[in-house]
Amino acid sequence: MTTPSNAVLESHPGAPGSAQAVVPAARLVYWSVRRELWENRSIYIAPLAAAGLLLFAFLISLMVGPHKLSGWAALDPAKQRSTIEMPYDIAAALIMGTILIVGLFYCLDALYGERRDRSILFWKSLPVSDLTTVLSKLSIPLAILPLLAFAITLATQLIMLLLLTTAVVLGSGSGLSVATLWQQSSFFHVSLRLLYHIVTVHGLWYAPFYGWLLLVSAWARRAPFLWALLPPAVICVVEKIAFNTTYCATLLEHRLAGPETSTPAPGATLMDTMSGLTPAQFFSNPGLWIGAIIAIAFLAIAVRLRRYRGPI
Repeated sequence: MTTPSNAVLESHPGAPGSAQAVVPAARLVYWSVRRELWENRSIYIAPLAAAGLLLFAFLISLMVGPHKLSGWAALDPAKQRSTIEMPYDIAAALIMGTILIVGLFYCLDALYGERRDRSILFWKSLPVSDLTTVLSKLSIPLAILPLLAFAITLATQLIMLLLLTTAVVLGSGSGLSVATLWQQSSFFHVSLRLLYHIVTVHGLWYAPFYGWLLLVSAWARRAPFLWALLPPAVICVVEKIAFNTTYCATLLEHRLAGPETSTPAPGATLMDTMSGLTPAQFFSNPGLWIGAIIAIAFLAIAVRLRRYRGPI
């Protein structure tokens, strides 16, 4: 005899609890990413705190030094543009630096933390594969953090522009017009260049670093920060002593500095320099694809390690 509850399950094969229930992979990834955001609030608290601190300092600078606006009005157009855009460049650099630090430390603790607090036993009891778990953790520094950095930077720069506009309107004797201020800021154009730089460099170019840190996080039993730094340092030192060369250190420095861009024109701003590499040049760069292959290898090892690693 079929009970009503069984009849409901049989009439809805995809219902939770039925033998034929299958959760789509996209939904598993979605909830795995949401889990990371729930458990790691520093992902968005740290850049928001950096943005708030910068806005506070910028507001104080407008209140203490309003005479700077009259000095801006006397500059030639090229110098005036670089001077007006300098605070926005500083804001972008500060938030991107914060995001990079958060991403590196997040990867170090992503797989190590769940073994340390023994929550790995719970997460492995769920129908989520090790591959899905590792990829969801990789998506944080590779996609979530760059997009979050862009959104926070955009909001911060917009608030700075509104504050600066208010200061120009109130200081009518500064000689600097609101139209000139908005025109020199090139807000929309700068935002597109910022998005391009964050996604390409902070996301794709740094993928080998994130893969290595996830591998160390899955392997280390203690002090993952030390194990992440020790092997590259030892290799660089041994290479220097044995062969008197610095290929390893140069390679790491090149990867950390980002892809080579064209020589910026005189008076170019930070955004001009960061967006000097065109998409065609970036995606045809062999270093990008070599780094992608290395990152995939690191991630494959991290998935394998998580499958057999237990609580610490």
